[in-house]
Amino acid sequence: MEGLGWGGHFGGVAARLDGVFGANGAFAHDRLRFVDFVDDVEELLEELARREGGDEEAADGFEGLVWRHYGGN
Repeated sequence: MEGLGWGGHFGGVAARLDGVFGANGAFAHDRLRFVDFVDDVEELLEELARREGGDEEAADGFEGLVWRHYGGN
């Protein structure tokens, strides 16, 4: 994100997600449960919406969207 010039908008997001994906880009299930990852990302989106003055409610649907798409709970 920093390399794309988005560091000011997404400060700290990359650091909080560091280690979640392996060198090959695959999700590292041995480091974090996927359900916890999805919950963390939703919280990050809500935090970003608050900071940017956006609609925090718009981020609330992220977790449901992921579970519907990937067949989770």
